[in-house]
Amino acid sequence: MSRTTRWNVVSELRSFFRATLVDPVPRDHTETDEAFRRRRLVAAVTLLVGAVVLAFALRIEPGDPTFYGATFALAGVWAGGAFLSGPLHLGRAHTRDGSGSSRAVVQSLALGTMLLALFMAGAVIVARIPVLREPVQELLDHARVGSLALVTVITVVNGVAEELYFRGALYAGVGRRHAVAVTTVVYALVTAAAGIPLLVLAAALVGLVVAFQRRVTGGILGPVVTHLTWSLGMLYLLPPVLDRLS
Repeated sequence: MSRTTRWNVVSELRSFFRATLVDPVPRDHTETDEAFRRRRLVAAVTLLVGAVVLAFALRIEPGDPTFYGATFALAGVWAGGAFLSGPLHLGRAHTRDGSGSSRAVVQSLALGTMLLALFMAGAVIVARIPVLREPVQELLDHARVGSLALVTVITVVNGVAEELYFRGALYAGVGRRHAVAVTTVVYALVTAAAGIPLLVLAAALVGLVVAFQRRVTGGILGPVVTHLTWSLGMLYLLPPVLDRLS
């Protein structure tokens, strides 16, 4: 690869990351003090209930049909709390040439694919370390032992519901100054209920990326697309990678 080509690639990547994760799209989502307090209260109650349901769902044995009901219930908690908290916005992203804005779909697909590639590279290491690999395989057993089609639906439904709450209701309820940090930490802590260290690390990294997306776009569409691209890719690609390399 020539020096000019390398420079063009670096320049394109720099522009991409600035547009997706750094420079906010102008908007005005100001709400009244009363609406803000109500959003915070609903978000706090939803967080407590959701954490309990999540801890229960992730400790159900693979193959137990209770798992499906529990995870759908969890999605209902996140989504219900998000919609009850107040208005949610789809948001807009910068166009490639910087001359306007559009819905954050194509950029989010690219960002989700990059995250997936990063995690697949990490899986090569994880597969060779039993103490890291085995808890992840136990979680993936829900797809192996149960219905993969149903687990796929659950992955989509819960991915959307999580973004509605964490990057929708909770992000808006925290306030502008610390929303990225607070929502990322809370998301990781809630995921810690599963008792899987690598899942907490994944939640922290993915949560940080989609929180920056939320900051830039002002809405939940970009985070939803990025989250689903990553989570569905992990669902289908991670098991064969771990099986082949372990």
